Amino acid sequence: MLYISRWKTLFIWLTVALGVLVALPNAFTDEELEAFPSWFPTHKVTLGLDLQGGSHIMLKMERQDIVKERLETIVGDVRTQLREAGVRYTGLSGVGQQIQVRITDADKIPAAIEALRTLTDPVSVGGLTGGTVNEVTIEQGDDGLLRLALTDEGIDYRVTSALTQSMEVVRRRVDELGTTEPLIQRQGDDRIIVQVPGLTDPQRLKALLNQTAKLSFHMVDTTMPVTEAINNRPPAQSEVLYSTDDPAVPYLIERRALISGENLVDAQASFDQRTNEPVVSFRFDSRGAQRFAQATQENVGKPFAIVLDQQVISAPVIREPIIGGSGQISGNFSVEGANDLAVLLRAGALPATLTVVEERTVGPGLGADSIRAGVVASIIGAVAVAAFMFAFYGFFGFLANVALAVNIVLILATLTLIGSTLTLPGIAGIVLTMGMAVDSNVFIYERIREEVKSGRSLLPAIDSGFKRAFATIIDANLTTLIAAVVLFYLGSGPVRGFAVTLAVGIVTTVFTAFTFTSWMFSLWVKRSKPKQLPKGIRTGMFDGRGLPFMSIRKYTFLTAAAFSIASVIGFASFGMNLGIDFRGGSIIELKAKQGDADLADIRARLDQLNLGEVQAQGFGTSQDVLVRVQAQEGGENAEQSALERIRNDLDQDYEFRRVEVVGPAVSSELTYTATLGVGVALLFILVYIWFRFEWQFAVGAIIATMHD
Repeated sequence: MLYISRWKTLFIWLTVALGVLVALPNAFTDEELEAFPSWFPTHKVTLGLDLQGGSHIMLKMERQDIVKERLETIVGDVRTQLREAGVRYTGLSGVGQQIQVRITDADKIPAAIEALRTLTDPVSVGGLTGGTVNEVTIEQGDDGLLRLALTDEGIDYRVTSALTQSMEVVRRRVDELGTTEPLIQRQGDDRIIVQVPGLTDPQRLKALLNQTAKLSFHMVDTTMPVTEAINNRPPAQSEVLYSTDDPAVPYLIERRALISGENLVDAQASFDQRTNEPVVSFRFDSRGAQRFAQATQENVGKPFAIVLDQQVISAPVIREPIIGGSGQISGNFSVEGANDLAVLLRAGALPATLTVVEERTVGPGLGADSIRAGVVASIIGAVAVAAFMFAFYGFFGFLANVALAVNIVLILATLTLIGSTLTLPGIAGIVLTMGMAVDSNVFIYERIREEVKSGRSLLPAIDSGFKRAFATIIDANLTTLIAAVVLFYLGSGPVRGFAVTLAVGIVTTVFTAFTFTSWMFSLWVKRSKPKQLPKGIRTGMFDGRGLPFMSIRKYTFLTAAAFSIASVIGFASFGMNLGIDFRGGSIIELKAKQGDADLADIRARLDQLNLGEVQAQGFGTSQDVLVRVQAQEGGENAEQSALERIRNDLDQDYEFRRVEVVGPAVSSELTYTATLGVGVALLFILVYIWFRFEWQFAVGAIIATMHD
């Protein structure tokens, strides 16, 4: 280990130099980097939303919407195909995933089954592997009853297709906001993650993403007064819908749409030339223009309704045929409302409702504070570790500190190269790596001291110390790497960021411990030709002194047993104080816009909202308040409704610096994955220990781990 060849020295310093070059842009602002030469790297570590501000929203596709839509479609297809086949029927209905219809003429049952055969034909799922799926099955019951069922495989196929379509619609809507580098990705079978850095208005984003934006044009049914339809029963071909006004105005609308938003090719916010009010101008494609012209020609003098997501935006009277294929929608819009509606119509309709199940929003001011806090924490940690190592190990500690500095540079360079996103937990991973990095040096130094104490001269002791410490360092870092890998695959968001920085830190730590540190020792031996170990506090305090730890083992065992029993009893009796990630609910960080925060006033105002258990406590400065709200009954929509009510009540006096909302679906999944992650990581580590060491040592390590 003490002889380092020239090519190896060149490789070590080339790696360090490249690391410095790649990591250096992180020390400069974007404006300063523009003044550097063109060959100088400018790529920096991407900051997470908790550091630069922005919104993270997880959307869940409502599977029941897909089932309901498919059920209505199949019922309509059954009605159409039986009529075309001349088969009389009765009792056509659909509930859940089941549809039934009774054929009145028993002789027509074979003809009915044949007419419905197309509904049961396999549907191609596409893709490279091809394949088909049966969406509908049909069974014959007694007395001419036919039962059709939507298969789970068919619903899964429709959900997957709808999710893919929804991602494109969401991407178009977010891009229309003009934000920079939004991240939109799929998670699982029915989730979409939307991350928008630097977004200052998360409410507008949620409003755009929550609406399905299904636009359609319907005739107003004038055969019955709307009040009569509400009090009694509306005609079968019509339904009562309400306007977006306050108070809402009811309309009796024909179910059959004259034309739908699928034929729209453009929508723009503009102003009405007569009233100067904000409106949305739209334009149809050729087919839509033809159908719209025909519908308006046939219904001159009659009212028709423009319906968006089952709400009537406006219901004007057709004064004359509209044959140009364009028109405008008015409805007491604000300028921003008209812009948002135009965005929704241009981006297209979502195939199903997307529900916000998790929201994490950080204001840009808090993001800047987080960066400062993270940098300060890292500097304090690095300085404390470096001071301890130098004071305790002297010259060996100095070498460890140089290796630590190189290690941090290599971590930043690696994170920059792989395009990793740095979050606050990621910074925690870097700080943790600092301690682990000097641990490796401690292993080496203590092994060298053991070799010297056993009678070896210094140079053979150094060489043997490096070789024998290698296995220990690999074992210690490999078990931590196992935990990091499990965290990455089972975790999400910031947890993955922590896992990445921890894993990168492990790799760079092993590199610096057995290449750069050994090179520095080689240079020291070659230049100084030492005869004995350098002196330090470590040598003066502990060398030649034995501490009788095992003489007090009975007391420590009894104490540990008492604490273990108390912990088990406490866990069974009181449980753990879980955060909102596992319980669901909301955390809101507020800052008073003027003067100090009034905790009593905040508690009184929130108590009036009937949100259940609400805690408001001060932290940081006298302007800062942290509000915790329990999980709401009623699911994800209730969580968003509670947040909206809090925002409306406090927004005038307080700045919402950070918002975290976790719905019950996400909290239950996080609880499951966290428990699974701990179990899997522990299992893999114990298996490694069992195979790596003699079984007696493995049993001892397993007992100690379970005790911890």
